[in-house]
Amino acid sequence: MSHWSPFEIIMLLCFGASWPFAVYKTWTTKLTAGKSPVFLWLVIIGYLSGMVHKFLHSYDWVVALYLLNTLMVAVDLVLYYRYRKNPHT
Repeated sequence: MSHWSPFEIIMLLCFGASWPFAVYKTWTTKLTAGKSPVFLWLVIIGYLSGMVHKFLHSYDWVVALYLLNTLMVAVDLVLYYRYRKNPHT
C-alpha cells in the first residue's frame, strides 16, 4: 500500500535542503562551535523512525528522501566527531 503525503515530502525537502549547507560549513571551516551531537543523533533517530513507519505501513518512494536526509545528517555527525577537538572552536 502506497500513500504519500505532499506535506511530508515538503517537510523532507525543506530539511533536506538545509543539511548540505551545514555539512559544507563544517567541512570547510573544520569548526564545530554551535553544533550539538545530541541534536544530530535525535534528528537521525527521527528520520530512522520515519523510515521504519514507511516500511511497516506505507512503503513508497518517500523512503528515499528519509534515507538521503539521514545520510546527510550522519555525514555532519561524523564531521563533528572528527573536528570536535579543533583548538579554534
